[in-house]
Formats: sequence, structure tokens, C-alpha cells
Amino acid sequence: MSTHAESVPTNPVAANWRDTKRYMWLWGLFAPTGLFLIGLPLIWGLNQLGWHDVAQIPVWLGPILVYIIIPLADIFFGPDGNNPPDEVMEYLENDKYYRYLTYLYLPFQYATLIFACYLATSDNLTWLGFEDGQGLHLINKIGLFITVGIIGGIGINTAHELGHKKVDLERWLSRIALAQTFYGHFYIEHNRGHHVRVATPEDPASSRVGETFWAFFPRTVIGSLRSAWNLEKARLQRLGKGPWTLQNEVLSAWLMSAVLFAALTAIFGWQVLPLLVIQAIMGFSLLESVNYLEHYGLVRQKTASGRYERPAPVHSWNSDHIVTNIFLYHLQRHSDHHAYPTRRYQTLRSWDGAPNLPSGYASMILIGYFPPIWRKVMDKRVLAHYGGDITKANIHPPKREQVLARYGKSETEEARV
Repeated sequence: MSTHAESVPTNPVAANWRDTKRYMWLWGLFAPTGLFLIGLPLIWGLNQLGWHDVAQIPVWLGPILVYIIIPLADIFFGPDGNNPPDEVMEYLENDKYYRYLTYLYLPFQYATLIFACYLATSDNLTWLGFEDGQGLHLINKIGLFITVGIIGGIGINTAHELGHKKVDLERWLSRIALAQTFYGHFYIEHNRGHHVRVATPEDPASSRVGETFWAFFPRTVIGSLRSAWNLEKARLQRLGKGPWTLQNEVLSAWLMSAVLFAALTAIFGWQVLPLLVIQAIMGFSLLESVNYLEHYGLVRQKTASGRYERPAPVHSWNSDHIVTNIFLYHLQRHSDHHAYPTRRYQTLRSWDGAPNLPSGYASMILIGYFPPIWRKVMDKRVLAHYGGDITKANIHPPKREQVLARYGKSETEEARV
């Protein structure tokens, strides 16, 4: 058994190094606690002023945070630029403070979900300053559950961090985090599918040049689900079993979600069921919007043997903006994550050789919703990344001719090359 003395770094560099973000990571818990810390006091205060309709606006805290506050904060605070030195990596990996922060996300995530169900179904919110018999307007109930969905979407990222680890507890916590968004199959597909096929045409989670987010979204949702099912089916076949068993981790994950939704519906009434569906869709769409920008147009080339080259820093778009780094547990240092999938978030490093996004993930998610702006911002970066030869990129097959024509190379010219 290790002692505290054994965990203290003895290397002079490690002994003198300090993680300047150590306590900033606490901000990662703002997403699941913001409704309690900011939303409720604002609602109560505005109601005291008699602004009852305005008092319902704070339930939209989620989209305000993700689409306005974090992008502006990324611009204001700029890049991070702080990489841990090699000498502290082992010490930093073993510091349990960081993993406890990810554990804490889950109880706050589910406390917000349950409390939102109460707020949406209660017609007596006088304790919040509403008039007797007045509850949230329908549009604000939807806004509340969009907020809950965003918390669940960031929870998928927390599940992503936990699901890559070798500790059984963390893998179970990953599945629990995913239950809210009915996206438990992500645990299978991401670890055993995406990390194998990343930046290849076969990967449903790697977007392509010429592919809009709105075309990518159904392709990745359906493709990832199909891939997860096939991966589990193949695993169970090797064990001599069929897919229709609770040992199928896709089915067991969906069962967890079904039980959760059924319990909340039984407690709060059928009115919460469509709201639960809304938050689930919002949650996994936020995940897929991040997937859209992480590998856009990047592709691993095939070697002489016909196999794809190993994933390298050049196969992931990175960003090192500090605010989104904090809220997404260094997910933006994506090249390092693909190089070392089990590495904990606090030790992930920014790679000099990786292509970089012009802003943080939060800003780029918003841009991705608008295809003309996205193409203007990103296509030229893909083109530059491949030295002006767009044929080296991962091109969306239905748009291939258009993409080649746009960048000055016809199908005939490509065939001659």
C-alpha cells in the first residue's frame, strides 16, 4: 500500500512545479450547480421586484453559458499554454483530487435533473416568489430542460473522461452519467470503435469536408449506434452467446436509462416524459457537435500494407483556450487524448504539431450550426493543412465533386494524380 510520503515528488522540478489550474478545475462543477447557485437566487430576486415573466429567464442558464458566456470568456482569457513537464506526470496522474472532481459532477448532475422535474410540474412555486398557482410557462419549461440537456451533454464528456479509465468504479460512473441522455452505447462505440477508426472514412464520428453539421448529425447518431451494437454482438459471439442478453452492454445501458425515465415519470407525472426526451436529444446533440469539429476533414493515410497509419497529432483539431479547457476537462487537447487514451485530463498536453482551431470548442460549436460560416472558417484550414491538395482530406462522398471543383481540382485531374 502506498503512503503519502511515497506520493510526494522527489525530483526537484516536480517538487517546485505547481498546477496553476488546480483550483480552476472547480469551475467545471459550475455547469451542474449553476441552477442552484445562480438561477434560483435570480428567479427569487426578480420575482421580488414583481418581474414575474422576466424571473423565468434564468432557467435558460445552460444555453446562455455554452453559447454566450464561455465563448466570450475564451476570447477574453485566451489560450492556456501551460503543459505539465515530464517529471510531474506520474505524480499528477496519481493525485486523486482531480478524479474526485469528476466524481462530484454526477450527484450535482442528477440533483439538477430531479429538481428540474419538480420545477416543471409544480404549480405552487410561491417559495420562489411566484404568485400562487403560477408555474413556469411552457416555453420556459422547455428552456429549463434544454439547460438540463446541456448539463447532461457536458456529463457525457465527464463520462468520456471516466470511461477511458481502468478503475471499475469509474467505468460504472461513466455508465451512470450517460443514462440521463439515453446514450449509454457511447461508452462502447467511443472506446472500441472511434479510437480504432478515428480520422478514417469508416468512422461515423469523424466529419468530412463538404459535410454540414446537419448532415453529419444523423449519420453519426445512427452510425455510432449501429457500430456499438455490432461491436457488442461480435464480442458476445466470441463468448458463444447471442445479442439479446443483459450481458450486452448496449441493452444494459438502455435499460438504465429506461428505468431512470420511468422512475421520474412515475414520481412527477407523464408531463415530464416529453421534457426528458428534449433534454436527452439536447445532450447528445451537444456531444455530436463537439465530434463534428474534432476531426473535420482530417484523415489517416493508408500505408503500403493497406492499413491505416497510426493516429498522430495531425489527425485531430486542437484548441488550447483555457476557459473551455476547464469546463471540458482538457478535451480540446484532443491529439494527446488519442495518443494516450487512458491519460487523465490534468496531464493532457497541447501538441505543437497538431492543427489548431481558431477559437475554443464552445465558439466553434456555434459556428458549426451555420454551414456557410463554417466552410469559410474551416475549409481553408483543411486545405492549408494538406498543402493545398484537398484530395488528401477526408471528403464527404456526396459532395466530392463540388469540393474538388471548389478548390481547383476536377475528378479527371485527381485520377491522373
